[in-house]
Amino acid sequence: MDHSQVIIRPVVSEKSYVLATAEKYTFRVHDKAHKTQIKQAVEALFDVTVVEVRTSKVPSKPKRRGVTAGRTRAWKKAVVQVAPGQSIPIFQGLEADL
Repeated sequence: MDHSQVIIRPVVSEKSYVLATAEKYTFRVHDKAHKTQIKQAVEALFDVTVVEVRTSKVPSKPKRRGVTAGRTRAWKKAVVQVAPGQSIPIFQGLEADL
């Protein structure tokens, strides 16, 4: 699997902003990607050293619009911790001020 297929996009939320101040960055990743692939992809794409990768599955939620009922997609997210002093440029300026 190519590195650009493993990392789909960064997750933008209040929690991810707070984690970015602690050098932990959150990404939406491919469902079949494992921790080693995620680590290699982040190191190759952003030129940083990854210390730890934590993954979790986000389940689908039921949604309704009028009478039509459905569900959102289930997806996988990864929280990647980089070495002290390093950062990922996508998240520059997005860190929460504490």
